[in-house]
Amino acid sequence: MTSTINADAPRWLTEPEQRAWRAYLRGSRLLEVSLDRALAPHGTQLSEYEVISMLSEAPGGRLRMSALADLVVQSRSRITHTAARLEKRGWVVREACLDDRRGVELVLTDAGRTAVGDIAQCHVTSVRDSMIDLLAPEEFLGLGKAMQKIRDALAEDGQATDAHTI
Repeated sequence: MTSTINADAPRWLTEPEQRAWRAYLRGSRLLEVSLDRALAPHGTQLSEYEVISMLSEAPGGRLRMSALADLVVQSRSRITHTAARLEKRGWVVREACLDDRRGVELVLTDAGRTAVGDIAQCHVTSVRDSMIDLLAPEEFLGLGKAMQKIRDALAEDGQATDAHTI
């Protein structure tokens, strides 16, 4: 009796691949929890800090909402909710886009710039404590290279930009 190979069958993970995958899932989730916990005394979450941080690095402290959603890999509705929370704190305002007036840009306020400055030291310390200092330099750089490959492949396939529709 001959066995038939089913072309539609998944390529199951090997035991070492399964262990690595599950370690990645659990580790990445625990890392995010740890980074959120460190920001809690500042009354913010990692997703919110990431938004104001990206704005602080953008020309004029402003980015189109759709571009910001892509940068931080949030759905458009989620970035809208995040923006609303940040607006209530006075850290951002929404304005019509300077170049075409049809789109909406999120603009960092002076209070938001101050918040980024106040929170940045806490954030970088928690990133070091929760990740960077736990790895050998070559492990961290290798992780960065691996994640860049994944980011580039998923962005090339359109999956990163499709994330805002999920």
